[in-house]
Amino acid sequence: MKAIIITRPGGPEVLQLAERKRPEPTGDDILVRIAGAGVNRADLLQRMGVYPAPPGTSQDVPGLEYAGEVMATGPRVTLFKSGDRVMGLVPGGAYAEYVCVPESTAMRVPSGMDLTRAAALPEAFLTAYRALFMEGTLQAGESVLIRAATSGVGQAAVQLAAYAGARVFAGSRQAERLPALGELGATVTFQDSGDGARRAIDPDGVDLALEFLGGDFLTENLALLRKGGRLVLIGLIAGREAMLDLGAFLGRHLHLHAFTMRSMPAYQRAAVTQEFARRFLPAFESGRLQPVVGATYPLGDAARAHSDMAAGKVLGKLILSP
Repeated sequence: MKAIIITRPGGPEVLQLAERKRPEPTGDDILVRIAGAGVNRADLLQRMGVYPAPPGTSQDVPGLEYAGEVMATGPRVTLFKSGDRVMGLVPGGAYAEYVCVPESTAMRVPSGMDLTRAAALPEAFLTAYRALFMEGTLQAGESVLIRAATSGVGQAAVQLAAYAGARVFAGSRQAERLPALGELGATVTFQDSGDGARRAIDPDGVDLALEFLGGDFLTENLALLRKGGRLVLIGLIAGREAMLDLGAFLGRHLHLHAFTMRSMPAYQRAAVTQEFARRFLPAFESGRLQPVVGATYPLGDAARAHSDMAAGKVLGKLILSP
């Protein structure tokens, strides 16, 4: 099969199309012929040599999400058969024509959704789901602050939170992208500069904040929580260190949660996938929720996709299509 490999740590130019042995399913694995693989910032970090794949995963073939068709099954598979359309998360290896995954970590592609669009769903929506509902325990009627809301996970979080009946405050540094957030269901949108977030949200703060950036933004977002509020840390783009007032945690009864999706063992990845599928896949079937695709590239143009993501040229998920 063809696959994109990282020839050495570096810029997009180190990505090359190469031949690799096609995997074969054993046990409860399914072999999926990939129709689309999402591009994520973790892939860029892996390419640069600063975010290696988990142990036991191919270190030189990136790719965390896929959608495609089941081509073969292991002897213990009971959930899927050849010809089924599936999508899901993997710890690596999706920049390829085929991937083998445990069947419990896959979910069915909603009827009527093409496989390229489906490839934009798993990473963004499963991450947003875990952040909002499993870690953040968001309930209908509560308020949630989503800054950097035009990121892939941000757009998914806006949709899921709005669909669940929450009040969504969504921000972006780029004013021209705010109407798109309103179309996704945000209650209030704001340009995220200066004290834009503070002026946009309720005077007494929000119940939940999603933190994509880290660094000083963590301190800012903690100050925007109401008493008993929760903050869920997802990313560290702005830095690994922040000054925290522990007295505020005690006095205001604040809660801080953090997680990464990639390091989850398969059984945890399966649990998140199946819980999300039960709760939200029907909304994708009806069209009330939709993954947002920004651009599609041939698999061999992975370097261009990485360059476009780094430059922030495209709003929506970038997809590689073998």
